Amino acid sequence: MNKKDIPLFAQKLNEMFPDAKTELYYTNEFQLLIAILMSAQTTDKQVNIVNRNFFRFLKEPNDWANMEVDYIKDFINSISFYNNKAENIKKTSILLNEKFNNKIPKTIDELITLPWVGIKTAKVFLAVVEDAPYIWVDTHVHRVLNRLWLVKTKNPLETDKKISSGFTKNNHAMLHNTLVLFGRYNCSARNPKCNTCPFSEKCNYYKKK
Repeated sequence: MNKKDIPLFAQKLNEMFPDAKTELYYTNEFQLLIAILMSAQTTDKQVNIVNRNFFRFLKEPNDWANMEVDYIKDFINSISFYNNKAENIKKTSILLNEKFNNKIPKTIDELITLPWVGIKTAKVFLAVVEDAPYIWVDTHVHRVLNRLWLVKTKNPLETDKKISSGFTKNNHAMLHNTLVLFGRYNCSARNPKCNTCPFSEKCNYYKKK
């Protein structure tokens, strides 16, 4: 990794997506956390379709702490793994209600005590609500950074460790939304827009093509 390239890379992405933010629909922090959990192996677009109705009823943890899981399943049955997700929405609601007084914790250590909340989910949440300097390494980010010239890793976990040591906190703050959008709409898994990409000159993937 050439650390000298990172600030320019971050700046260029910021110019491409000057108003970058999460595309998930939510109206409060609890709904954001649930939306992130629901988005696992599901597109944000599909999650948003479900949640524009679901979130009319799911507003705070205590709304669902005593609700039957089957009722949650009825709302979200059009997204992948809805059975597991419904179970964990229920469990998360109970824990937030009983342990955190219906408030969402703001540290990674506390967040990962919630059902189905791992490091990635915690980082996504804190980057959005606290503007914390985290980059969440999903498949889009892992693909982009390996296609370019910035990392050479085998999986998202390795990529996360690499950028944690190689990118400064300022780089993280600039990249946490723009990098996801770039991977989603420009450097997509299929038919990436290489011919109009500002990084094609240095891109390993483009050179091999």
